[in-house]
Amino acid sequence: MDWQAIAFDWNQVRAFLVTAEEGSLSAASRAFGLTQPTLGRQVAALETTLGVTLFERSGRSLTLTQSGLELLDHVRAMGDAASRVSLTASGQSQSIAGHVRITATDIIAMHLLPPALRRLQELAPGIEVEIVASNDLRDLRRREADIAIRHARPEQPDLIAKLLRETSINLYAATGYLERHGRPRRPGDLSDATFIGFEQSDRLLIRLNEMGLGLSRGNFKLTSESAAVAWEMVKQGLGVGLMAADIGDRTAGVERLLPDLDPITIPIWLVTHRELHTSRRIRLVFDVLAECLG
Repeated sequence: MDWQAIAFDWNQVRAFLVTAEEGSLSAASRAFGLTQPTLGRQVAALETTLGVTLFERSGRSLTLTQSGLELLDHVRAMGDAASRVSLTASGQSQSIAGHVRITATDIIAMHLLPPALRRLQELAPGIEVEIVASNDLRDLRRREADIAIRHARPEQPDLIAKLLRETSINLYAATGYLERHGRPRRPGDLSDATFIGFEQSDRLLIRLNEMGLGLSRGNFKLTSESAAVAWEMVKQGLGVGLMAADIGDRTAGVERLLPDLDPITIPIWLVTHRELHTSRRIRLVFDVLAECLG
C-alpha cells in the first residue's frame, strides 16, 4: 500500500459523509455535534486536498457533484469499517444489548437475512432481533420497525437510506414444468404458459409484455400476495414465476428461462430513522446488514 498517497484527514471525510447523508450543513451540524462553519470548513478542506468539488452550492442547499457521488460509496464503506473498528477495539459490541425490529419482504427474510443474523449473533449476542416479514411498508417514523429493507427509496426526509445494490429479477420455472410444457426459445413461446403472480395489479403484466412475452390476465392462473408462497408454487412446478437471480439461480430443481432476456432490475435499500446517529445498537445492526446484504 502507498501510505504517502493517503493525504486526506479522516475528520474531513466524516464531515463530508454526514453532510451528504443529511443533505444540508445545518442538519449535518446537528447530527455531528459541530457548528455549521466548522463543518463547512472541513468539507472545503477535503475538496482542496482532493482537488475536486464535492457539492454544488446554491444558497443553503447542497447537491452532490458527480465527483461527490463517486466518492460517496467509498466513504460510506470507510464509515462502516470505522464504526466496526471502534466497537471491536473497545469491546463494546459484546456489551450492546436490546431489541431491534427489522422489517423485510418475506423472500428477503427467508433467503438473504439469515447469514446477516448469524454474523450479528457472533458480534453482539445480547441483541434480540424481531423479524417482521411483510410486503407492506412499515412506518419507521412511528417505530413500527427500527430498520427496513425496501425496494424503493423512502421519500420522507427524516429517514436515513442507504442503497446497498441492485438485483436482477428473472423468469424461472421448475424442471418438471418445462419437461411437460417445453423450454421456451424466445419470449413469444411463453404466450400460452401458466404464470404465477404476486400482486393483483396490472403492473407486472405490463412490464412482462414490454419484454415481448405477449401475455394477458388469463395467463396468471395462480396469484398470491406472498412472494414466498408464489415462489414455492414455482418450485412445485405449477407455473412460471419471477425471482431475484441470487435466489433463483441457487434453487435446486428450478431453471432460469430465456437467459439472454434483459432482466428486471430493482434496488435494495436499507432504511432507518435518525436514531442511527445516537443508538449504538441500531448502528451496529445497520452496519452488519449493510455489509452482509451489500
